[in-house]
Amino acid sequence: MRSFVVELAHIDSHIYETLQFRVAQHPSENADRLVVRVLARVLAHEEGLEFGRGLANVDEPALWAKDLQGNIKHWIDVGAPSAQRLHRASKQVDRVSVFTGKHAVGLRKEWRAQRIHRAEAIELVLLDPPFLAALAEGIGKQNQWAVTLSEGYLNVVHGDQAADCQLEQTTIAEFL
Repeated sequence: MRSFVVELAHIDSHIYETLQFRVAQHPSENADRLVVRVLARVLAHEEGLEFGRGLANVDEPALWAKDLQGNIKHWIDVGAPSAQRLHRASKQVDRVSVFTGKHAVGLRKEWRAQRIHRAEAIELVLLDPPFLAALAEGIGKQNQWAVTLSEGYLNVVHGDQAADCQLEQTTIAEFL
């Protein structure tokens, strides 16, 4: 189990909060994927957003926000979810997002070959692989990050290290 304290300054969305959460890392999950999940939790911050059971349950998203009745209102996947998975999620939930550090060529090839319901409404956030690798190197059991997002530019300070990148935010339809 890894603990995070994140000072979030999401200037684009006018969110300034301190987030505290713990995240489990599946034995088969590499540090880069864990970083994508943590960044998805931070950048998509909203009331009730939680980590799903992830790799242990393939029918659940990496993160989700539910309404008061327990229905999923925001489904968030990380990595390279299949077109079929996104198609199913988009039919079940009003809001679907994908955060990935995967290379665009492979994603396009996978997703273009199949139909994805409401692809124009599925939010896609592309993270730079070297940026993720830099953050993954510094992951420990206890983590303190300062995350700033302004005009699509993401900066993460952890310990005496800093990493930054320009986020590419689009929809799956525009990406294809």
